[in-house]
Amino acid sequence: MGTCNWGFTSEAMKRYHDTEWGVPVHDDRKQFEFLMMEAMQCGLSWDLMIKKREIFRVCFDNFDFDAVAAYQTEDVERIMNTEGMIRSRRKIEAIIHNAVCFQQIRKEFGSFSDWLWRFSGGKTILYTGHNDGDVPVSNGLSDRISKELKRRGFKYLGTVTVYSHLQACGMINDHDRNCDCFSRIVSGYPTVRKRRYLEKK
Repeated sequence: MGTCNWGFTSEAMKRYHDTEWGVPVHDDRKQFEFLMMEAMQCGLSWDLMIKKREIFRVCFDNFDFDAVAAYQTEDVERIMNTEGMIRSRRKIEAIIHNAVCFQQIRKEFGSFSDWLWRFSGGKTILYTGHNDGDVPVSNGLSDRISKELKRRGFKYLGTVTVYSHLQACGMINDHDRNCDCFSRIVSGYPTVRKRRYLEKK
């Protein structure tokens, strides 16, 4: 299988790339999982997030946003004391807070996924140059979404973090052109091509 030049550090990372990264996500629980893993990742490596994914799932009720939104102080302590967990109280509290914000978007729009995909017209975006290796860490689209999320109270979701989420959940296809995943996503999902300069900050 042709693949992206990620320099895979583990079989789990390769499996994540081959089966999940960039595949369009329209399930709200999956969206919440990806988004909160991005928030947990701030200052750390994504490889570490993949390694600790099952610990996160145990700590946060398999990323059930309704359950997480109801967490109390004792839940924060339980998570902090879970073996192998990243012991950042601020990040743990932010995820609980973000679950409440996530619920509010669902209440307003019916689905977080529906709300998010409105920014791309429901299609995966192919930016010129990205699939040849010229990939930015953020762009105008991630700026707009990050600002809107912050306006709605979300924490730990700056423009770089949001851009990573848009890649992960398939709103932006940044697989290398020679990667088998690139063509599989292009042929399997609605796609729109855009010139990258239109998304400059």
